[in-house]
Amino acid sequence: MKNYAAFLFKKLNGIIFLSTVIPFFVFGQNSAPSKVWVADNGDGTYKNPVLHADYSDPDAIRVGDDFYMTASSFNAAPGLPILHSKDLVNWRLINYVFAAQKPLDVFDRPQHGNGVWAPAMRYHDGEFYIFYPDPDFGIYMTKAKNPAEAWSEPVLIKAGKGLIDPCPLWDDDGKAYLVSAFAGSRAGFKSVLVVSKMSADGTKLLDDGVLVFDGHDAHPTVEGPKFYKRNGFYYIFAPAGGVATGWQLVLRSKNVYGPYEEKIVLAQGKTDINGPHQGAWVSTQTDEDWFLHFQDKGAYGRVVHLQPLTWKNDFPVIGADKDGDGTGEPVLSYKKPNVGKTFPIDTPPDSDEFNGETLGLQWQWHANFQQSWAFMFPAKGVLRLNSVQQTDKYKNLWDAPNLILQKFPAEEFTATAKVTLTPRFEGEKFGLLVMGLDYSYIGVTNKSGKLYIAQAGAKDADKGSVETENVPFALNEKTFYLRVKVAKGAMCSFSFSTDNKIFTNVGVPFKAREGRWIGAKVGFFFNRFGKFNDAGTADVDWFRVDKG
Repeated sequence: MKNYAAFLFKKLNGIIFLSTVIPFFVFGQNSAPSKVWVADNGDGTYKNPVLHADYSDPDAIRVGDDFYMTASSFNAAPGLPILHSKDLVNWRLINYVFAAQKPLDVFDRPQHGNGVWAPAMRYHDGEFYIFYPDPDFGIYMTKAKNPAEAWSEPVLIKAGKGLIDPCPLWDDDGKAYLVSAFAGSRAGFKSVLVVSKMSADGTKLLDDGVLVFDGHDAHPTVEGPKFYKRNGFYYIFAPAGGVATGWQLVLRSKNVYGPYEEKIVLAQGKTDINGPHQGAWVSTQTDEDWFLHFQDKGAYGRVVHLQPLTWKNDFPVIGADKDGDGTGEPVLSYKKPNVGKTFPIDTPPDSDEFNGETLGLQWQWHANFQQSWAFMFPAKGVLRLNSVQQTDKYKNLWDAPNLILQKFPAEEFTATAKVTLTPRFEGEKFGLLVMGLDYSYIGVTNKSGKLYIAQAGAKDADKGSVETENVPFALNEKTFYLRVKVAKGAMCSFSFSTDNKIFTNVGVPFKAREGRWIGAKVGFFFNRFGKFNDAGTADVDWFRVDKG
């Protein structure tokens, strides 16, 4: 942890932070297992999804007895999450690769849908590697000796617009390659995969690549390739057919440049699991094979499923192949992977008591964090938010950088926060927010020295729509409790209390909506419009996620 704090100080050179501030970005302690979603059934089986949260485009590896996973993080900071598991079912969020995304002058402002797209994680020659694309800048590489500690400063190994979804392969002869795809929105074309020669240390590509697969005819929008080698075959696992509607394609060849045979190895079939694809093949210590992939669930984001994998005629079959045609379909429940031992239930954190020196790892900011936004305040056991001045061009929260948010942790849950608000200027507003392309929140505003509470929000916030507010009414306490209840279908209801016993509904139910390439998120903001030499404060005592 100390190494990572020093790394952060070095990364953010030019901006001076007190040493007590640096840990704010990193290692929060994991709380008790989630009360709203646990994949481990406790009887030797598990249920899907193993992560009912938006860990988009997952990739995973096993090193010894440990499994590690990473996922897309787009514009959120800190970025590039690192998760750890002992059994592929119980996952813990342990780290992020970086605290602030570069270029700083870009990602200091919200960049919806930009930033870190589908990464690949590999272990080679005693080091962990992550290759990730930024579709506007190119392909980056970062590495670490220990994935729970400091990662190196990301190196741009190939600059260019539209370069996405890189995955390396170190061959038996010492040569290294990288497979990648293209984003039509930037490159002007898509649905093809290329293989490039790469330096053995992973720091640069040695050529512009060779086209190895064109998916336009049968596999449109082929992307997200993952590179493997087995029994003399090169394999490229690649999703196709679109995020919410696609299938998992596997290509194989005896030559790294092809020609590649193709086979669909996983599809929705007769299940309710739409678009099952894009993920990672992993093997256990007992030689079992498994596949982690996502399912797009709209407002809930891209949740992560675990499927059994078997081999048939040197092609993988993923999930349950009920008709024996070599194309599986997702399982909803299955026997847990055999890893030789049984491990305790674990989940990524959702609740946070804010009692320590570090912010829980479940929290991410809407843009690179600025010190003026918030502090951990361990003497009081709170997260202290300062009101942040919004620009003159403000229309709604879509472009507000100081949103502190976390992923929806389950299909149904209730989130409650205890808050003490100390406003100092007219118009300061604190809110418990559900954020997406549409958003809504329960907000408390300082007006003429008094506090008023109301529901507010914006439809099509990404298009610059003006925020609307329901009729506010007086709130006579500075300490209060804000709550959002999320029901099936991502239907959200807001309420408040002054005693944490009797809650009063505010406003009307709101149907959460996904963001740009991400699921809806829940969290806080504290804003103002005037320019002052001080700020009001909101002390968040705790945030607790429980069953609905």
